[in-house]
Amino acid sequence: MDFCGRKGFWRGLGRPLRRAGTISPLFTTWAWAFAPCPPLRMPETASPLHNPIRAANGKKTPTWLRLERLSVLIPLLSVVLFIVVMVGAYGFLRSEEQAREKQLLQQHAQFLLLRLNEQLLSRQDQIQRLVLDMLSPNSNTGFDQGARTLIGRDRALYALTWFDASQRVVSSHHSAMVPSSLRRNLGQVVHGIAPEDALQSHWRSVAGQEQQSQEVHPAVLQFFIPIAINGHPLGAVMAEYAPHLLLNAALNEARLTNGLAVSLLDAQGQLIAGAAPAQAADAKASFAWDPAQQAPTQLAVPVQALGGQWRLNVALYRSDRDMTTRALSLLLLLLGLSTVGMLWMNWRLSRRRLQTQRHLRQEYNFRLAIENALTTGIRALDMQGTTTYTNAAFSRMVGWSQDEMVGMKAPFPYWPRQDREILQQRFQAELDGRHYPGGLQLRMRRKNGTSFDARVFLTPLRDESGTQVGWLTTINDITEPNRIRQQLATAHERFTLVLESLDASISITPLGSKELLFANRLYRQWFGTHSAGHLQMLAQAGEGSASQAQQGSAEGQSDAEPEDLLMGLPADMLTSASSERAEIYVESLGKWLEVRSRYLEWVDGRLAQMLIATDISKRKQAEEQASRQIQKMESVNRLMTMGEMASSVAHELNQPLAAISNYVGGMIARIQSNAIEKEQLLLPLEKTAHQAVRAGQVIHRIRSFVQRSQSQREPCQAQRLVGEAVELANIEIRRRNVRLSVQTEAHLPPLHADAILIEQVLINLLKNAAEAIDGADLPPQRRGIELIVHRDGTGLRFRIADQGPGLPEEVLQHLFDAFYSTKQDGMGIGLNLCRSIIESHQGKMQVRNLYNGALVTGCEFSFWLPAAQNPHAPEDAPADPILG
Repeated sequence: MDFCGRKGFWRGLGRPLRRAGTISPLFTTWAWAFAPCPPLRMPETASPLHNPIRAANGKKTPTWLRLERLSVLIPLLSVVLFIVVMVGAYGFLRSEEQAREKQLLQQHAQFLLLRLNEQLLSRQDQIQRLVLDMLSPNSNTGFDQGARTLIGRDRALYALTWFDASQRVVSSHHSAMVPSSLRRNLGQVVHGIAPEDALQSHWRSVAGQEQQSQEVHPAVLQFFIPIAINGHPLGAVMAEYAPHLLLNAALNEARLTNGLAVSLLDAQGQLIAGAAPAQAADAKASFAWDPAQQAPTQLAVPVQALGGQWRLNVALYRSDRDMTTRALSLLLLLLGLSTVGMLWMNWRLSRRRLQTQRHLRQEYNFRLAIENALTTGIRALDMQGTTTYTNAAFSRMVGWSQDEMVGMKAPFPYWPRQDREILQQRFQAELDGRHYPGGLQLRMRRKNGTSFDARVFLTPLRDESGTQVGWLTTINDITEPNRIRQQLATAHERFTLVLESLDASISITPLGSKELLFANRLYRQWFGTHSAGHLQMLAQAGEGSASQAQQGSAEGQSDAEPEDLLMGLPADMLTSASSERAEIYVESLGKWLEVRSRYLEWVDGRLAQMLIATDISKRKQAEEQASRQIQKMESVNRLMTMGEMASSVAHELNQPLAAISNYVGGMIARIQSNAIEKEQLLLPLEKTAHQAVRAGQVIHRIRSFVQRSQSQREPCQAQRLVGEAVELANIEIRRRNVRLSVQTEAHLPPLHADAILIEQVLINLLKNAAEAIDGADLPPQRRGIELIVHRDGTGLRFRIADQGPGLPEEVLQHLFDAFYSTKQDGMGIGLNLCRSIIESHQGKMQVRNLYNGALVTGCEFSFWLPAAQNPHAPEDAPADPILG
């Protein structure tokens, strides 16, 4: 190794250590000057012309004179040379360090400026997104929520204020640390803002000042973003930031605060944030022997994001003191200990040489380990096809060692015997220059006789001059990928078979196109291989907008692009949404279909819509048959109710008929005896007519209740429903000697219901209450029923409470089950039918026992019905109870 050339060890050692800052530049100079050099070899026979001691005329200088001159000149020259070298080296190093400091300062300043600009732009983007979310109709984020989120996330954000075009505060949010002078109330006029500030997005700086109340108004940085709709200004949003917190955030992100004094200055040079810069009066000379006495190097750059209003001032302070003295002392010490230093350096050199060799060995082992860890086999061939190198991965693939494979020629032993002729031809074709861009897939044979799939790539191998010296082959074991690919193909076939075997039609079409991406067997059987059936089912299912987006503009707009009505909606929201369903009747098939649709992302990235249509014709028929059975059960229940009330109805009709008979008999007797005048006949005839009308009303009410017409839901008043039901139920209630109390709340809203069905429910519940009281054989004071109607939320609640013995808990659990009855001769369809009627009106029925402490004092049935959505006028009904 050459230690004295330009690339000597000490020069090379000095440069990196000096860059890294681990040793001073003086050590570099010392290492350069005192690096060991091999001794100069003089020619064995030197002519007088090559002897520097001999005079030009050939006369030899006396030895004593040469020694004297040398004894005088050498110390002087040494001192002078030492002084010149030291002073020159010191000045050169100082100037070089100053240049490097200026360059480093400029780099730090630009880096800090970049970080500060990023901080400002990031916050500008946050405020702009907040305003866009305010103006977006699809966004759920308002100004207040967004402002609280930003203030809670950003410590540098003092306040967010939204003011209108007249500069009045609409909404304002501020941080907890904000001074009271920056707090703004709702409706307050924001002062100090020019009209043009609310017309464009920009930054503005406000200098700090001291208030009369001795409260310091800090300097703030304001960002304005206007709010306008259709070009009309509606105000603006103003964000106020703390400059010192923004500067601290930029410094923390840059991590360059060691030895730097960073500050923000306004256009007049006043300090806004950070450390105060050194004033001109305190600045020292630009060149001083003591670096600590030298003025710090400063650099001010304008902040472009603020439009040049503020400047970023960066100053670099030196921390080393009395460097010259220490350097000179170190040099003197090194000069005195040069011999010891040289020996020490030689030892260090030997040690570094050993370390270098160790590092080279580690690097070699590391690269060898990487090569052996590769799963790709590597094989090198010469121009004749002879193997010159293989790596460990290829050796593990085939089972032959690397030494065994070096020198092998085609046909190689790892080629299958039955394929060697074909592989020999392909191998020779590749050596002749024919290459396979996608590689060559073949079977290879291991040493133990097993085989595997491999893909071989052959590329030319060139030397440093670009001349081809052989071939480089890479071999990948693709047995596992082939197996996975085969399993995927098999799974795909099974999945397709399952879809083809489903009893449901499945079709998929992309949005904005009539292309049919997929259709199973049943869809092709019903609609063929076109997307017309898909679009027809969409239109019938009430999704005509999606079908219009697929059909495009075929009618009169063939040249226009079809508009995607789902444009602007995120695809992940569509694909994650739950599926929609509808029931349609397809006349061409004569079937009822249940259609379910959902959006999905197709394999090529397009957004597509999938329809699953299931034949529900049999279910529809069963539902229609069940509806008819329910209607028959309602009619049977009403007939049974009238049958159970037959004796009471007969008693009710017997009274007016007996009165009519008495009146008529009396009038006949008096007419036969000529003991009555015409005027006297009017009163008996009127009473007879009243009794006939009474009997007719009872018969009419029974007929209207029993006769079942089509269900007609219409607005009806609760007072009328209760009155009609009480009029029929009172017949049975009075026969059982039970007292009925009816009370309805005043001004009740109307119901949208089938009056006959609701009356049937009320009659059934009132009759059951009367039977429970009569069956318990209660005393007269406890033989009472209360019917109360009142508001409950958005509907009306009907409560029928009796004073009977109540119901056991096990009976309450099964009371509404079909064909479950507590009566010996009951069919168990009354209460089940009542609950079905109430639930069909979107209502709810409940039952509970009434307690007085631990004693059961009765039972209460109640049901709730929703009020009509558009009621006409509230019911003008008295709130007084109606006695039955």
